[in-house]
Parts: sequence; C-alpha cells; structure tokens
Amino acid sequence: MADAHTFSDRYRQGMVTRRAVLGDSHVDRASSGATAFDQPFQELITEAAWGTVWSRPGWTMRERSMVTIALLAALGHDEEVAMHVRATVNTGASREDIAEALLHVAIYAGVPAANRAIKIAKHVFEDMDAERAA
Repeated sequence: MADAHTFSDRYRQGMVTRRAVLGDSHVDRASSGATAFDQPFQELITEAAWGTVWSRPGWTMRERSMVTIALLAALGHDEEVAMHVRATVNTGASREDIAEALLHVAIYAGVPAANRAIKIAKHVFEDMDAERAA
C-alpha cells in the first residue's frame, strides 16, 4: 500500500466520498482486507469511481445512487446491487426511488434483471429493518 502522503488529492476526495456513501465499516473492511494483489484495485476504484465520478458536482448522491443501482442491476452485479441498496441510507435514495429505478431496468434491460434486483433489494431492506429493530 502506498504511503498516505503519496495519495493524490483525487484519491483523498474519493476516500471521503466512498466513506460517506458506503460507511466507515464497509470501507475499513475493504481496506484492511487488501493485499499486495488487490491494493492497486482498491486505489483505482477509490480514485476513479469515488474521487472522479461520485465526487463530481451536478448530481446529488441520491441521483448517483439510483443510477448506480439501475446500472448494476442491468449488468447482473448482484453483490454490488446489495451493497448500493444498503448505501441508500447514506445517499438519501428512498425505497420508492429504488423501485422506480428498477422499473426502468425492467423496460430497458429486461424483466429478469429487474426481477433479480428486486429480490436482492427486498432482502437487503428486510435485513436493514431487522438491524434497526434490534
């Protein structure tokens, strides 16, 4: 892992945004589990996805969240769908927003993709509700 002083401003902004969206515990798990093999990947996604795309002005985190969930659902990236559905507690995207995004997935990417993502979202919501009740 690179020394913290060698990280770019974009990386540092990416880490702030990544933590704001996914939460400290998720980012800490991903960071602590990184090895020499996947550390370059962790740095890439922090800088490119979180520091460049998610940190851009113009769209709110809520809007980025809905688009991200729709794209991940359309591409069948189930684990990422679940992660980003869980992150909506931090982005402000509501369950209704997610339902609307997944309706778009059904029309533009196919009913099976939307059906799978809806099942995943429902499961994540159940888990979140149970955690909140505990």
